[in-house]
Amino acid sequence: MSTHVDEIDWARIVERLLYLFPPIVGVGIVGVLQDTEPGVPGLQFVLLLLSGFGYTALTLGLLVAIFFDARRIRRRPRAGGNWTPNPWLNAAAALVSAPIAGVAYLVRRHRRFGTPAGRSDWWLVVAVSLATTLFGFVAAAVAIVFTIPGLLAAAVGLAGTVAIGSFPVAIHRDAAYVCTRTRSWRPNPALYLGIAFLSLFVPPLQPIVAGYYLVRRHDAVGRP
Repeated sequence: MSTHVDEIDWARIVERLLYLFPPIVGVGIVGVLQDTEPGVPGLQFVLLLLSGFGYTALTLGLLVAIFFDARRIRRRPRAGGNWTPNPWLNAAAALVSAPIAGVAYLVRRHRRFGTPAGRSDWWLVVAVSLATTLFGFVAAAVAIVFTIPGLLAAAVGLAGTVAIGSFPVAIHRDAAYVCTRTRSWRPNPALYLGIAFLSLFVPPLQPIVAGYYLVRRHDAVGRP
């Protein structure tokens, strides 16, 4: 049984679970906003319930995945070099703050093992998310100046949906590709995933991060 568990690629499961945190948090934010705007009766309760249940399920899944991945590395000291993560401590950290603990774990893991590269065209999704966010900012400014509530809601909703749903995944997957293709710049995918998470709560940070990343990427490897 232990052998079968150790054969599972727990690190990839950690990544995929982290990808799901932004949408779940986004559902909760929409639920909170329902308190300030008239909407469908009971919708706020349903959204908050879904967000809470989803966050709890993801936290438990992340806790398990980190525990088994850290345990496998610890059982094979030579594989991890001078990094021997404590399965229990890392799992406990995930229980306290799952997204932060997951990102921190992947940052350290990448330094030792790297991150498998995927497709080379994830940069396009990063570019689209940047363009969408800039459009959202401009549309929101126009809506505020000319007092168009509908346009403001649409602009914020569009930019937020693209940023929450695609930006963290895209920049993480593309950084995994870039760091295997050049020695001049090797971005840590997990670090950029963490910054992308932060940008969801600090909206002006998202276009800055996306723009900086795309410029550095172009200088390092150019477009595929």
